[in-house]
Amino acid sequence: MAFQIPRGTQDILPGDSEKWQYVEQVARELCSRYGYREIRTPIFEHTELFLRGVGDTTDIVQKEMYTFEDKGGRALTLRPEGTAPVVRAFVEHKLYGSPNQPLKLYYSGPMFRYERPEAGRFRQFVQFGVEALGSGDPAMDAEVMALAMHIYEALGLKRIRLVINSLGDLDSRRAHREALVRHFSGRIDELCADCQARLETNPLRILDCKKDRDHELMATAPSILDYLNDESRAYFEKVKHYLAMLGLPFVIDARLVRGLDYYNHTTFEIMSEAEGFGAAATLCGGGRYNGLVEEIGGPEMPGIGFALSIERLLAALEAEGVELPTGEGIDCYVAALGERAKEEAVRLVYQLRRAGLRVDQDYVGRKLKAQLKAADRLKAAFVVMIGDEELDKQIATVKEMASGEQTNVPFGELASFFTERTRREGE
Repeated sequence: MAFQIPRGTQDILPGDSEKWQYVEQVARELCSRYGYREIRTPIFEHTELFLRGVGDTTDIVQKEMYTFEDKGGRALTLRPEGTAPVVRAFVEHKLYGSPNQPLKLYYSGPMFRYERPEAGRFRQFVQFGVEALGSGDPAMDAEVMALAMHIYEALGLKRIRLVINSLGDLDSRRAHREALVRHFSGRIDELCADCQARLETNPLRILDCKKDRDHELMATAPSILDYLNDESRAYFEKVKHYLAMLGLPFVIDARLVRGLDYYNHTTFEIMSEAEGFGAAATLCGGGRYNGLVEEIGGPEMPGIGFALSIERLLAALEAEGVELPTGEGIDCYVAALGERAKEEAVRLVYQLRRAGLRVDQDYVGRKLKAQLKAADRLKAAFVVMIGDEELDKQIATVKEMASGEQTNVPFGELASFFTERTRREGE
């Protein structure tokens, strides 16, 4: 029986995995520059965490979670998103007691949602995200959005757009909720079954409906921006002010509500405008979630964060024709002629690797010509050739692949020879 990968998943093969490593490294380095530190949480959590943290009326909880019962009868769920687990860890380990507030964290790893697989949408996907816990300052909102934009721009994306909205505080959302119920009630039967159910449980989710997004009721629905109270409006104005100070262009979309119940005040998305990118144009989403820490059992503590899809990031880079400097190739390839030379090659390869060089050799008994072809396929900068004559003299023949130039180098000086050449090329 030939096994195949489960639907909605993917294998990241050599040649592509280097691209993943590069974008993740860029994101990590920028997070460090902004003062964010890594946190790692389990791939599965107690199901109740997502029921309370994400919201039991969301599509994620109702339709998309991979939930199972373990042998102890406990309901567990493969994490569908990263914020609730991070906040759970923040509360469980009492990180709110740290003198360094706000606590700024980042994470990276697989998430799981049972969705219909399509371009840019998988059932197992990788998110890179940040969470800033402990600050209710609008400047914190601006910093989080600036960091997200910085990551994309550092990787070479140019055709991206920052879209923002405000969901306001609890009083603002309550007033908006009542307006939405009045707006949709008379014609709710024209909308899908999910929207009809959401009218009573969470009418804001109606605005996030994929099926009825083009219905006229959506276009005329009351805007949350018209129901912001003075405090919420002032907060949003301050966020916009900071974004303008940072020189970050943005577009306001009053229908941007995001798909998670914990958001309030600022919500945002970063969209790709690359030609031919397709329907999955949202690269990143985030927002403020004051109240989530208390919901999960901690003290009153504000928070804001975002999560970006690595798969969609790579697709956007491809759509814009951005080539990543993935550093393919090795420093040298050791080609040996004969059994005596093979033994010396094993020792030399190990020594050169210990010196910090990327080195490989033949392990399948190729002739010299075939070894040189293998070195070329591996994009080796140099080939170290060893035969009986080189062994007797303890001097290797080193060939630079780009120029064809050959140099004789004593075995004991090979490491310093390559280290010096690598240093000069890096200058």
